Amino acid sequence: MNTKEQKLEQFSRLLDIMDRLREECPWNKAQTVDTLRPMTLEEVYELSDAIMKKSDEDIKKELGDVMLHVVFYSRIAQEDGKYDVADVLQKVCEKMIYRHPHVFDKTKVRDAEEVSENWEMLKTKEKGGNKRILSGVPDALPPVLKAYSIQDKARGVGFDWEKKEDVWDKVKEEECEFQAELDSMASSEPESEERKAACDRAEDELGDFMFATINAARLYGLNPDTALNRACDKFRRRFTYLEEKTIRKGLNLHDMTLAQMDAIWDEAKAKGL
Repeated sequence: MNTKEQKLEQFSRLLDIMDRLREECPWNKAQTVDTLRPMTLEEVYELSDAIMKKSDEDIKKELGDVMLHVVFYSRIAQEDGKYDVADVLQKVCEKMIYRHPHVFDKTKVRDAEEVSENWEMLKTKEKGGNKRILSGVPDALPPVLKAYSIQDKARGVGFDWEKKEDVWDKVKEEECEFQAELDSMASSEPESEERKAACDRAEDELGDFMFATINAARLYGLNPDTALNRACDKFRRRFTYLEEKTIRKGLNLHDMTLAQMDAIWDEAKAKGL
């Protein structure tokens, strides 16, 4: 592993590279915080993919890309006379010290859960910080992650099920309400106002059902975003197997029956795909 001096040397090198890019490269010079934003999101998702694949080499690469973006934003702000990378680092250092009084002060904690609870309470007291528990959840978060984050922050102040098993009654309740609205849709005339209203209600109930299911996953220590990604990857592998085997047989998926497709799907499943 590198020494602290070597780490600082590489960080200094990155700052020098960014300075030259902003001064000498037309593309880099043209970028703004607005043009960088979608690229930053892409880099974060690429990092997430690398983490899920447990590829240390890819994680290292993607972390570098994310760090480059941090330095990029800071350099743009520096040019505008707003702040620079030292201010960014100072902010995060101050935040970490303030939110960890059990490390940097004399506060006593029992476990990681109490640390998390203190974290949320301290955030509401910060000058210029989040004055409401849920105000720190970005609106732009993907819905599954947003639901999980909202629920976890509420848990941090004690708003949670006393026993995790109790959540299943809520899941079943939401499932029944969703099914009732689906039945209402089915019994109404197509294109009617009644059907449109039932569709709106069904969508609301579907959201409630999904929110409750995500809550159940959280209570059992499961990450719903990771679980759904795994399900998507599994479906892709099996469907690709189905598609490729169909092509090798000279067939077209559109001409096959569902039973024929299911047989190949089960074959993919048996192979562990």
